[in-house]
Amino acid sequence: MPMHRRAALRNLVAMFGAAPWLRGADDPLLEPANVLDFAPLAKAKLDPMAWDYLDGGGEEEASLRDNRAAFQRILLRPRALVDVHQIDLSLELLGQKLEYPILLDPAGGKNCFHADGEHVVARAAAAAKALHITNGGIQDLARTGKGPVWWQLETGGSLRNQRSMRALVEQVEGDGGTGICFTTDIMYASHRERNIHNKFERAWCEVGLPKRDAAGKMPRTGEPEQAGDYPSRPGPTPTWDTFRELRGLTKLPIVLKGILTREDAERAVEYGASGIIVSNHGGRQLDYVGGTIEALPEVVDGVKGRIPVLIDGGIRRGTDILKALALGAKAVCIARPYLWGLAAFGQPGVERVLHLLKTELALDMALAGVPNLAAIDRSLVRIRGGAL
Repeated sequence: MPMHRRAALRNLVAMFGAAPWLRGADDPLLEPANVLDFAPLAKAKLDPMAWDYLDGGGEEEASLRDNRAAFQRILLRPRALVDVHQIDLSLELLGQKLEYPILLDPAGGKNCFHADGEHVVARAAAAAKALHITNGGIQDLARTGKGPVWWQLETGGSLRNQRSMRALVEQVEGDGGTGICFTTDIMYASHRERNIHNKFERAWCEVGLPKRDAAGKMPRTGEPEQAGDYPSRPGPTPTWDTFRELRGLTKLPIVLKGILTREDAERAVEYGASGIIVSNHGGRQLDYVGGTIEALPEVVDGVKGRIPVLIDGGIRRGTDILKALALGAKAVCIARPYLWGLAAFGQPGVERVLHLLKTELALDMALAGVPNLAAIDRSLVRIRGGAL
């Protein structure tokens, strides 16, 4: 193992303690130098169809590209001669004490990337002491109380009337959920053109991608995605009044995910949201909404400090996290990075991705002269070319 890698590992251990998944200097898990290095490893492990499902976005994938590109315009303004011998990443979020401001976003189709993917990610989150937003199905783990877990609610039939909403809330509370994440931007699934070209079947999201036959063909079990289906749903979709009803059914924190405008941020506060996640669904839903970091300032302005604002979309480096915090985010959420780790190495891969990100964040904070999260503010960044 090269000397600089040994030194980096020693620094990492000194800062955060020995990681239980490290198995020695020759462990292939140590080869990725950053979370982006996990992407080609995941791609090599996955069927091309599963990789396109993980990697793709909606329509032209403009929002997907913007999620990364927008970070390039934000520059850091480091402070000199600040005592940074100790770096503190800890925070309190909606009554929960967290060791670092990185959450795991909900993500569908984990079984296409790793067997029993939801449970594997939940175990990794608990081991890494990360707040995890689950799609469900991990009741056995959540009830143990190992690690904070929020439950994602989407815009399905369980939100159509108060009786079904009450049953859902009671289930979340009984299953050990410490919060609810209500995802607002999935009223319909967008045209995801890679999936359409691949004839991807959404049923595989639950059971996992089937094996190809000897001729390399994918066995068909349901209806493949296709273009040109006019949108329709059986019954009305959720509204702000639906959210108000949901808010009245539980004392758990409810965070609205998918907010991109000042107007909706103001309304979220008015209707009793506990927090907001600025999100464009990883660039997988409505296209041409821009990068989420571009929407963050106006959402923060709309909230005016009354509730915490989180953000996801394109976060790959510690500097990305630092920029988001400087622009007003309380914490960040990631999805694709930990899914790369899941596909490449399973549970240790998810833990390693989190370890690398929080290490990068701590190092970048030290180099920027901010020893704790409270020291990060808007003055830490400037925008190349003017406003975002």
